[in-house]
Amino acid sequence: MRPEAGPRAAAAAPTNPSVEDELGHLVVGSGAMATAQAAARRTKTTVTRSLEVKPTFSSIAAVYFFNGRGDVLIQRLYRDGVDHASIPAWYRTHVLNASLAAVKFRGYGGTGRDGGRKPIVLLPNGDAMLTYRPGNSDVAVVAVTSSNANCMMILQFLVGLVGLVQSYCDGKFHEEIVKGNFVLILELLDDTLDHGYPQLTDPALAKAFIYQKSKSSFLDKLGGSSGEREKRKKELQAQASTMQVTGAVGWRKDGSVKYKKNEVYLDVTESVSVLMSSNGDVLSADVNGRITMRSCLSGMPEVKLGLVVNSGGASVPADHAHDSNQTAGCSVKGVTFHPCVNLGRYNESQILSFVPPDGEFELAKYRVTEGIHLPFKATTLMTEQGRTRIDVTVKIRSEYASNVSTARCVVLIPVPMQTARAKFQLSAGKAVYDPQRNALVWKIKKFAGAAEHTLVATVELISTAKERSGTNRAPMSLHFQLPNLCVSGAQVSQLQVWEKSGYTVDKWVRWNTRSGVYEIRM
Repeated sequence: MRPEAGPRAAAAAPTNPSVEDELGHLVVGSGAMATAQAAARRTKTTVTRSLEVKPTFSSIAAVYFFNGRGDVLIQRLYRDGVDHASIPAWYRTHVLNASLAAVKFRGYGGTGRDGGRKPIVLLPNGDAMLTYRPGNSDVAVVAVTSSNANCMMILQFLVGLVGLVQSYCDGKFHEEIVKGNFVLILELLDDTLDHGYPQLTDPALAKAFIYQKSKSSFLDKLGGSSGEREKRKKELQAQASTMQVTGAVGWRKDGSVKYKKNEVYLDVTESVSVLMSSNGDVLSADVNGRITMRSCLSGMPEVKLGLVVNSGGASVPADHAHDSNQTAGCSVKGVTFHPCVNLGRYNESQILSFVPPDGEFELAKYRVTEGIHLPFKATTLMTEQGRTRIDVTVKIRSEYASNVSTARCVVLIPVPMQTARAKFQLSAGKAVYDPQRNALVWKIKKFAGAAEHTLVATVELISTAKERSGTNRAPMSLHFQLPNLCVSGAQVSQLQVWEKSGYTVDKWVRWNTRSGVYEIRM
């Protein structure tokens, strides 16, 4: 019989607290208990699924090599979910054609410093395309990802991939090199990307696994049959794999490197980027440093390098760069080291201790944001005299010592597109109007320290009916190189080389400062 429905039956029926919680305090009778429990299970399942976090991947779905016309030279696909057939057309439309069309300079219609090219482009289907093209190269490397990936990691991988290809191809990277070495590049892509996840791109480590023709010819010189040479090749690969697993020095083998004259060259290159107001006030400044070393050392040497960043913020000539009496205090950020550096010893004594790879390699990179002594300060004044004339006055003062001078200095002063001609009064150098850049180009061959130079220009314009906007002016830019100077205050306190044979080493340290994005508002 069906149970009696009524208040007594409803009161006697047991209630399920979990059902009440899930269904909004719904009181269920005993006859509907099965239905309520099923609804609770469905509701609980829905709540559980809504709390699940969808995994995100920072992987690369595909890598493409495009030439200057947008044709695919090499492609390597790693993941599904990307419309690979449409990538070449999207590259030509959203990257190549967009960079050619974006030639309007800010305010005056010239070419910007990036040429209008965007390194990251979002495609119509939601995917992201990341592009890297080295300077003076007609080949662009493109990575495509369909997830919310780490863009800087992917761009850094693309830079490392190009450097890896260049290390195998004698420093060259253009269309003919890519076409002639496509088998090698595909092998590099297989080893540097694991299912779309970037791996090591260090050339010294990659050459222990991937053999170029020169490596094969070396094995041929050893003699023996083809089977014996293949056996020796596998033994070398096994040794390299063992060194990677055990953490041993994989970038240098004991007894394999010998030199008649042992030398080590250290280059410290700093790129200074500045934004100033028209009256010379510094709005932002930073220095990106790069330390490279060329090792010509026999055996298994151990190198100790002491790098001190001075807190005084003074420019340090190279002949005083070994003074270790300064204290560290600048705001140094983003310090990265080569894998050969012993980080444990560096954390204890602030001394770089390492067994260097043979040849040239990048030892460290750093960034300084405070305590920077700027090499140049400038003031600008641009006055419009009606619609057909502009008066420009620029004063540049060098802030480094008088015994230092630039190897070159070029100043670009943007002017309107309708400029007809310009007349100059200069204290040094030569100046011309370049219609292709829409700028006055002021070249100073040798800018000595503690000096000031002035440019006064009268710019004649073609009369137009359209009013010009004087508020949207592009900044003036400086391009220079300063040998034997460091603006961050970084100093090499010591450079020692020890090897068990006790040979003598010639050590050379060279400093160089160059302009990054050095701009002064007009």
